[in-house]
Amino acid sequence: MATKFGVRSAAPLILANVRFFIAGILLLSFSYLLGKDQSFRLPNKGEWKQLALFGFLNTTLYLGLYVYAMKFTTAGIGSLAVSTNPLIIVLLSSWWLKRRPRAEEWFGIILGMAGVGVATYPLLSDSHTTFTGITLLLISMIAVSAASVYYATVKWELPNLLINGWQVLLGGVFLLPATFMFADFSTTVWDETFWFPVLWLSLAVSIVGLICWFYLLRIDTVKASLWLFLCPLFGFFFAWWLMSEPITIYTVIGTILVITGLYAGQRTRFATKNK
Repeated sequence: MATKFGVRSAAPLILANVRFFIAGILLLSFSYLLGKDQSFRLPNKGEWKQLALFGFLNTTLYLGLYVYAMKFTTAGIGSLAVSTNPLIIVLLSSWWLKRRPRAEEWFGIILGMAGVGVATYPLLSDSHTTFTGITLLLISMIAVSAASVYYATVKWELPNLLINGWQVLLGGVFLLPATFMFADFSTTVWDETFWFPVLWLSLAVSIVGLICWFYLLRIDTVKASLWLFLCPLFGFFFAWWLMSEPITIYTVIGTILVITGLYAGQRTRFATKNK
């Protein structure tokens, strides 16, 4: 939603690059200035390679392509694309991590995707989108799913703050050539419509959101991915609140299905905690 506002004043890649550099510089400055123990250090040679690959997948490809796709798709289609991540993560983790998903996790994924599909159905008939936009979204979803699985395979010794700071900053550096080649700087308007979304995306999403996401990934990749089903629902809510898009019966039914899917996918953990 913030991206849809931001691209009104700037090219998508400019919006993305400014966001990445703000988030990366703030995170690294905070980490190195306030970090007390020896873990707050510069990455070693092997860690630079890991951070570079992770940043390329998670920031350059995923966020760069997602932001660019918003020029060719609606917010509803973008939210729908996010809901495919759990399925892609399950498939990739089954192959990469040799982790066989349990039946309740598959059931939760099916319910969640069905719920998002129902909630998004009215948007599809009125959406103005292109094949380019759908293709960019698909590639970005594969990229972030691969990044999530890769993150779970690495035995990170750096704190989450440093991992996030470096991967966002490196991702921004990798995106710069594409920004200079394809973005139109002459149309950029440095007004509040640009800065408010950039600051929200930098602080709330790239810093707070990703730190929480990394924490969940370290616990369980597949279970963490189930929470992505909430993204489209929050997208619908903010679309209604900020852009006056209607809440329909499809939205209500989809919300119920998503919440049921989330519970079904995590039912084993809930039962264990209640014992």
